[in-house]
Amino acid sequence: MHIGRSKALDINSEKKLKSGKLKKSYSFSKMCENNEEIRYILKFLFKDGKNATQATNAICEVYGDDAVSVRVAQQWFARFRSGNFVVRDAPRSGRPIVEKVDEIMEKIELDRHISSHDIAKELNIHHQTVLNHLKKAGYKKMLDVWVPHELSVKNLMDRINICDSLLKRNEIEPFLKRMVTGDEKWIKYNNVRKRSLSKRDEAQEMDAKPLLTPRKVMLSIWWDWKGIIHYELLEPDRTVDSTFYCQQLLRLKQAIEIKRPELMNRIVFHQDNARPYTSLMTRQTLGELGWEVLMHPPYSPDLSPSDYHLFRPLQNSLNGVNLDSREACENYLKQFFAEKPEKFYTDGIMTLPEKWQKVVDQNGTYLVH
Repeated sequence: MHIGRSKALDINSEKKLKSGKLKKSYSFSKMCENNEEIRYILKFLFKDGKNATQATNAICEVYGDDAVSVRVAQQWFARFRSGNFVVRDAPRSGRPIVEKVDEIMEKIELDRHISSHDIAKELNIHHQTVLNHLKKAGYKKMLDVWVPHELSVKNLMDRINICDSLLKRNEIEPFLKRMVTGDEKWIKYNNVRKRSLSKRDEAQEMDAKPLLTPRKVMLSIWWDWKGIIHYELLEPDRTVDSTFYCQQLLRLKQAIEIKRPELMNRIVFHQDNARPYTSLMTRQTLGELGWEVLMHPPYSPDLSPSDYHLFRPLQNSLNGVNLDSREACENYLKQFFAEKPEKFYTDGIMTLPEKWQKVVDQNGTYLVH
């Protein structure tokens, strides 16, 4: 009987995994040519009851550490849970399409803080290819956030209208001392750039491959004009989706009850427009909490206090610092936040009206910090 190519690959992948005959000598270059087989293995492991992290570990143990990332596995597992099990590459003619423009843009939409190096690694494409497509699409990094280099007319009008509305409201009923704002930032463990000196005709010294330890950790943080209210360091394989974000909001509520009891039932909550923040589930949770959500124009990190005020000095302080463990990272952040006087946090919040006015005066264009 003739068996289709996709079915044969699926059966072959299952046999290899079950028999343990996959070899670690399988080269990464070969792996890049056979991403489709990796996807069949992911599908098999999903049906076998494994989670994304377990599947990633199983595949990387056989194919090598760079075979697939947890993030990519999670994306495929989400697709499988939706009932879509199609993993075969679409037929194509002519020159193979390797740039994966749509996937690059999707990753930026899901994580506006993601680095171009991480995108290249996760999609198994050259870093320069990612940079070229981001440039063609008009994207640039502003305050460690990917934003359109040229805002559309609608973007500009949204910024003007929202800033003007917030200005007028604050004049009639000042609300900044009721505002709680939050955001996320990647914290790298190793912030030291290592260089080696060599003569012109000598090859540069190469470092041994590092052990499999987390390179960075996601920080979720919420604060107001008095200081930090609550922050969390996420587990290495954890991403912020709507379900997890709603759980974070409940933990934030508990922190507010302890640290800012005077704000209960009168909170003005500020967040940006990342997908988990604007989902139906999140909106329902915020409604149940009774928090008023402040308007925030899309693509506007220059109007987010965490981006323009909190994260920049934090990153500057991290430059040259090597954090050898999660505990060291936690201790560093605790000390950094504690050393900042209340005026630091007050300035970050209370300068918002000035920024709103500048946006209106500049016809919606980005602010230069």
